[in-house]
Amino acid sequence: MNAPKISPIACSPLPVPSARRGACPSLDAPMATGDGLLVRLRPLDGSLTPRQFAAIAAAAKAFGNGLLEVTARGNLQVRGLDAETAPAFAQTILSMDMPLSSGVAIETPPLAGIDPGEILDPRPLADALRQAIEMHVPPLRLAPKLSITVDAGGRFHLGGIVADIRLSAERRADGAAMWRLSLAGNARTARPVALLAGEQVIDAVIALLRTLDALGPAARGRNLDGEAWRRHFAFPPAGDEDIEAPAPLPVGIHAFDPGQPILGVGLSFCQIEAPVLTAFLAEMEKLGAGEIRLAPEHGFFLIGIAPETIGEALSLAAAHGLRTSATDPANAIALCAGARGCASAFFDTHALARTVIAEAPSLLDGSLTLHLSGCPKGCAHPAAAGLTLTAAPTGYGLVVNGSASGSPDAYIAAKDVTSAFRRLAALVDAGRRPGETAAASLERLGAGAIGQGLQRDWE
Repeated sequence: MNAPKISPIACSPLPVPSARRGACPSLDAPMATGDGLLVRLRPLDGSLTPRQFAAIAAAAKAFGNGLLEVTARGNLQVRGLDAETAPAFAQTILSMDMPLSSGVAIETPPLAGIDPGEILDPRPLADALRQAIEMHVPPLRLAPKLSITVDAGGRFHLGGIVADIRLSAERRADGAAMWRLSLAGNARTARPVALLAGEQVIDAVIALLRTLDALGPAARGRNLDGEAWRRHFAFPPAGDEDIEAPAPLPVGIHAFDPGQPILGVGLSFCQIEAPVLTAFLAEMEKLGAGEIRLAPEHGFFLIGIAPETIGEALSLAAAHGLRTSATDPANAIALCAGARGCASAFFDTHALARTVIAEAPSLLDGSLTLHLSGCPKGCAHPAAAGLTLTAAPTGYGLVVNGSASGSPDAYIAAKDVTSAFRRLAALVDAGRRPGETAAASLERLGAGAIGQGLQRDWE
């Protein structure tokens, strides 16, 4: 398709570059972290066979520290490589002839083409976008972390994922499928600027990307003038939008088709050791799993397991330390590699997570995220969390409804951290009203009261 001619559209100024890492680690450009070099892999459509996944795990063990992660966006990360082993790891992965996505991240729901709740299969449009961007002349110079979501709904939609450009399928009254184009945000916060037929989408997205290219390689969706683009596409002012309920966690057995259930699992504390993953995948392949789909929220789906053995598969997943239930308190904890896997971290995040689960389970009712950050960079959860505990010079800093880089509401000595979480749970529980969640109680108490309550405990 030919891109339309567009007049220049005013955009908000770019933010001043910061010291935060702004590049995405890839096979040819690993990122330096506290535990060596990190590589992020984006299998096409998030799809792998069990043997491919196991081969990646074996390479992670041979060339890295053997830790693998599935990120909050459903990407696969391998940790602990170095300048000597990273090229060998890359060569091993490339020799597998596994389709990998590169360039602009174009994301579709983890069960695209399978989920019966979809309006249509979004993958053909995603493929067409990849091709149009790849073949654009001259090449588009875009921000390394720029992302596009192509979401057609379904149970495991991408409404909670933040993207620079969002494409969301809608069904018109006459049955035709249309694509709502929005800028900079998730389903709730992004700014709608157009409603397009399928054949119009590629030209519209390329027009937006050309404008970002003209702004410079740091430009993101937030730098586009939403109102100007709304006028450009003749899109009426937004009314009250119907927002889908949040997508559930991938964990558990999902019976879209009674004859073909799908097992979803999550990585405990976002990571798994290569030998554990390899052993689990071998068991799943024996039970018939033929495809794996990586999923947001640090998990993946196994497809192909027979109904008569799906219960056994669920039990095996739990036995291998994977999350299998939406009520697992580990679902509420976001954490980095910690001192056991990162030289930048000042405490063992995994050990502390287990302590919190044992000592303060009422905080982990699923209504808030507890972020345990080994240093102020907050790699595991850059956004604000209900509770964030980060390393401080003499122990820990607790931030209520903030990020790891925020100003702590209370300081906790290292020796007091276990009793501090007991006290924190007691403060939140004491203020709870009947039926109230931990997050609601925390918000009503406020950061000041929480901080003062904990601080008094240590004075």
